[in-house]
Amino acid sequence: GILVVFVALYFAADAILSRIPANSQSSASTDTNYTIYLLSNDVHTDIVFPVQTDMFDWGDIFPISDTKSKDTTYKWVGIGWGDKGFYLNTPEWKDLTAKTALVAALGIGETALHVTYHHHITEDNLCYKINIDENQYQILIDYVLESLETKLDKKPIYIKTNAQYGDSDAFYEALGSYSMFYSCNSWTNIALKKANLPSGVWTVFDKGILRWYQDKK
Repeated sequence: GILVVFVALYFAADAILSRIPANSQSSASTDTNYTIYLLSNDVHTDIVFPVQTDMFDWGDIFPISDTKSKDTTYKWVGIGWGDKGFYLNTPEWKDLTAKTALVAALGIGETALHVTYHHHITEDNLCYKINIDENQYQILIDYVLESLETKLDKKPIYIKTNAQYGDSDAFYEALGSYSMFYSCNSWTNIALKKANLPSGVWTVFDKGILRWYQDKK
């Protein structure tokens, strides 16, 4: 009975808090010269950036050579944060084990950034275009960089693994603790919140973020 009540309260809290705006948007800039995307696979969200702009080159941080394809023609890079064990040990839902789920839920595992390069991005009900200004873009850049665990030379720590999901992705060691109260989507939501973009007070699910952009289409 206690478990049922906890689960009900957990989902209710997300449903309520994800609908409460995290910021007023009253000071939103009209000088939106940069484009990013909010991308979901129906569970997990990435923030998708142009690989290179006049402000930043993500290829300097996440080298294309770390991917299997080593293709230098990618135009976009999706970045997401999450539990390292879940990322590396669960390529498909059928691979999920009780141990992996428990470690992730309790926040006792390590975390990683998952970086995926794309040739094209297509808007649909799981992918939303967001126009931002220079200040917002810098906030998002800083947020991603602050999530990375780095070596003494400030370079990201590449995770050597055969667990890539395709030919265009790679994993890097990250900071922070994943848990049932702070998920991959919580990380994305906080990024949007810091950049004064539409977001909720708190969410652990992708739907808690996507609803802010579904209403704007």
